[in-house]
Amino acid sequence: MADEENVVEEEAEVEAEAPEEPEALEAETEETAEVEAEAELEVTAEDEAPEELIEEDAEPAAEPEGNTRRLNVPANPQIPTDLRAGDSVSVHVLIREGDRERIQEFKGTVIRIRKGGNNASFTVRRIASHGVGVERTFLMRSPLLDKVEIQRRSHVRRARLYYLRDRTGKRARLRERRSG
Repeated sequence: MADEENVVEEEAEVEAEAPEEPEALEAETEETAEVEAEAELEVTAEDEAPEELIEEDAEPAAEPEGNTRRLNVPANPQIPTDLRAGDSVSVHVLIREGDRERIQEFKGTVIRIRKGGNNASFTVRRIASHGVGVERTFLMRSPLLDKVEIQRRSHVRRARLYYLRDRTGKRARLRERRSG
């Protein structure tokens, strides 16, 4: 009998909670409507891009949902096109601090190159003070890169040199590539 009373009490609690759920759903739908309205405003801001940077699709007959125009950012001529994983490089980056600008140099080994048009990037790893490894990813088309100098080329058999993260000292050395 005690079990039956507990079941009846639990059903009464569930029924009491049920009317509150539609109100919660209405509040969630109002929030999602606000978020969607903000997203539409952001899309219209993208539509105001300069005409020389806009590339339109060739077939306007079948329009997919969303914005089909893309910004075509020009390649940075200061980045060598033959950059590879294993290269020791010196990257000169433009740093803006308030109204001042300066150039900061980041020296290290390229451990990854990622292709992808405007999103192409490369990652450079160096060992900072006290043996702490520092990795920094740079966009290939970024105007903030002043120049990239290749100091040395190494012979590697991988496209991603993530194994260097686990190595320190002499074990982290890469064999220099012989030209010829």
